[in-house]
Amino acid sequence: MTDFGTALRWYQGRSVLVTGHTGFKGSWLTLWLHDLGAKVHGYSLPPPTVPSNFEASRVGELCASQTEADVRDVARLEQALRTIGPEVIFHLAAQSLVRDGYRHPAETFDVNLMGTVRLLDAVRVLGRPVSMVIVTSDKCYQNSEQTSGYRESDPMGGDDPYSASKGATELAVAAFRRSFFSPERLAQHGVKISSARAGNVIGGGDWGRDRIVSDTVLALHAGQPVPVRNPHAVRPWQHVLEPLSGYLILGHRLATSDEPRWTNAWNFGPAESSAIPVSRLVEAFIESWGGGRWEATSSADAFWERRVLRLSVERAVAELGWRPRWTVLEAVARAASWYRAFYEGSHDMRDRCREDIQSYLNPEVPCRS
Repeated sequence: MTDFGTALRWYQGRSVLVTGHTGFKGSWLTLWLHDLGAKVHGYSLPPPTVPSNFEASRVGELCASQTEADVRDVARLEQALRTIGPEVIFHLAAQSLVRDGYRHPAETFDVNLMGTVRLLDAVRVLGRPVSMVIVTSDKCYQNSEQTSGYRESDPMGGDDPYSASKGATELAVAAFRRSFFSPERLAQHGVKISSARAGNVIGGGDWGRDRIVSDTVLALHAGQPVPVRNPHAVRPWQHVLEPLSGYLILGHRLATSDEPRWTNAWNFGPAESSAIPVSRLVEAFIESWGGGRWEATSSADAFWERRVLRLSVERAVAELGWRPRWTVLEAVARAASWYRAFYEGSHDMRDRCREDIQSYLNPEVPCRS
């Protein structure tokens, strides 16, 4: 089994394409890949929020090239693939908000499902070997609100547009794999595809609308109570670096091995103890922030959401050698520290991201308050 350090060192000098690199997870992944010595190429629309980690940490300066385009733009996508010739693709470009899925269902399906289909088809047309990690969501599963974590073999589903779009994306990835990129015919096409399903990520630099951490930060910064819509909802919370480390290990394993077992679906979630209610997460954030309060709220446009969601990561732990490193309380403390530094205006946010990465790689390093 390849150790984590070996997997990370492999990226030095490699050509890597990150779609959605201006987003929250994409900006962190781009920064990390750059620091590993990769030649990182970004393909994305402009940052989805103001502010954003992409701008605050000046991530664009780290890219070997950037293409500002929609992942549904076939001509631009095919041109970018031909020009870059990536060895690895991390596909993160997506409509990533559950509530926006209710507001804009057709666009959510189009971006998440057809955007991925167009990327897969562009790779098919390109006709070059490449390893792909398609990032979907923990919400791709048919959620029966079971108390045990969902496994990669569980049925796809989704009762809301966002969740269903992610379940449909997983089906499309599997169909392309079976139809065009069979692991048994790697010698013919050289394309290796896996999908990654992560839990609810938190960390510095996320200002996405209707996300609990960004809602908390904005309220605390303004000296207002934190509005909490679903205080009893349980989610698999994890720091953004947790799934990103899994993506990096998986990308390395795909690129360096022809074993068919890597071309499959993988869960990257927290330890079971980190699946806590929204109210407990907010209370922990307020404590790390240094003060504040929250209140339960409701609104006229309140949309229905499942109350319980957990992931099983047994397969990733046993086969990839990946494991979650930070507890949910550590993740909250890291996020709160990042945002405090941002609003104080006296810190280089790129350096703060790098501090978190180094602390993640060296768990004995304490969080800077």
